[in-house]
Parts: sequence; C-alpha cells; structure tokens
Amino acid sequence: MRTHPFPATLRRVWAQDLTPTQLYAMIRLRVDVFVVEQSCPYPELDGRDLEPTTRHFWLHGEDSAEPLAYLRLLEERGGRFRIGRICTARAARGQGFSRRLMEAALAEIGRAESVLDAQTYVTAFYASFGFVAEGSEYLEDGIPHVRMRRAAN
Repeated sequence: MRTHPFPATLRRVWAQDLTPTQLYAMIRLRVDVFVVEQSCPYPELDGRDLEPTTRHFWLHGEDSAEPLAYLRLLEERGGRFRIGRICTARAARGQGFSRRLMEAALAEIGRAESVLDAQTYVTAFYASFGFVAEGSEYLEDGIPHVRMRRAAN
C-alpha cells in the first residue's frame, strides 16, 4: 500500500553536476509557482544556482523527471546555510513533499546554523523544524515574509 498518492523520488545534486535539462525544469517550476501563480515578478535568476557549494533538492514522480517539488540549499560564509526557493507544483500539493525536502536539507546541514525567509503564512511549518522567527514581518516583492533561524546545535 502506498503512503502517498503521488510517489516521488528524492534527488540531491550539486550545482556543478546539474544538467541543463534539470536546471531548466527547476527554474520553470519556480517561475510557475512564484512568478505566475503568486503574480510576483522578481529576479528569479539571482546568480546563486550555479555556485560551487549550492545543492539542489527535488522530488519527481515515477513516470517523469519533471520536479514536483523543489528546494535550494546555499552554503554561506562561516558555515551557515540558507534554505530557499521551496515550492511544490499545484497538482502535487498536500502530499508532504515540502516536509520531505526540508528533512533532506536539514540532514545535509546537520548541526550547522541555517536561515530562511518564510512567507508569513507558512511560519508554523518551518517552526516544526526548529526555526524561530526573528525580526519583524517585511514585504518581499509584495508578499509578507519573516526571517527565520535554526540555531546550530
């Protein structure tokens, strides 16, 4: 018996190991969710996707390599990590895919400090992983966000 209606395979790839097809598919999903669906034009191509220490995580279905959900993990100076660009295709929502991606990223990070900029409506989700809101809510590209931090432990 399957535990998820959409079974998915987890992939983790360093930036330098991405194929052009994989990179295109990830960026397309991010644009579909953040730019088109959320009506939020922003500079999606920020120059960080191909940094040597960047890792890309995604889930894809059995019949397609197209990502159903995606997360980007950046390694910052001082050993801190930044989690971002977390998104799930509309048809794949409600399956726990974001949770699976967060668990994979946090396993990669280990005990190191990590930060993320959460859309305000999902702060409880990130709090379930030990992230704590810091500072005031702010608007990023017209969408309310809050910075969240998970201390090194």
